[in-house]
Amino acid sequence: MPKLRNKSELCSIAHSFLPIMMTIKATIHSIHNHLRDTFDAVDQWFDQSEALRNWRPNDGGWTINEILEHISLTNFFLLKLIDKGGNKALKLAEKPGWETELTDYTLQTPALDEVGRHLSFRWIRPEHMEPQQQLPMSHFRPKLAAQQQICLDWLTRLPDGQGTLYKTTMTVNNLGKIDVYQYIYFLSLHAQRHLAQMARNAAQYPQHDRK
Repeated sequence: MPKLRNKSELCSIAHSFLPIMMTIKATIHSIHNHLRDTFDAVDQWFDQSEALRNWRPNDGGWTINEILEHISLTNFFLLKLIDKGGNKALKLAEKPGWETELTDYTLQTPALDEVGRHLSFRWIRPEHMEPQQQLPMSHFRPKLAAQQQICLDWLTRLPDGQGTLYKTTMTVNNLGKIDVYQYIYFLSLHAQRHLAQMARNAAQYPQHDRK
């Protein structure tokens, strides 16, 4: 039979994890804020004129409407992985002592941060994430808001670092295995990446077409 620890020993162990728990809660808070700020900025593009949102840049790149659809499509597939990873992480957190995984935890890496910068690396997208423009844009605005809420809900369900327990391989920018928090952050960074692209479209939009 294992030796039972007395109250003072248990208190000592709990206090040793306090700085780690404070760090992970700050990390979760930063992801929450990034999601809020990024999706608020994305949402504002729906208020721009239809002419601007449908204008195609001279290099033949996507219109703003196509970019908005692409963000939603990418979120759809990322959320499948986030849902799977989140549920597995909660299962793993049922085992005692899982908090030791939080030691020296770091959310950000240089390769992950590059995801949020437009044209920072060559990104070859799968065909199923290409915009088709077969649905009205009124479909995508509430869809993006719902996708943001799913991410926020997962942060609430994984409040103490449980999201670090399960990792899945991400091939984009050779990220390798990343955890649930990093996947949520990746989703938000991907949207941030396209904010710069939409801003570039707006800057190139012909002056005589502006209302």
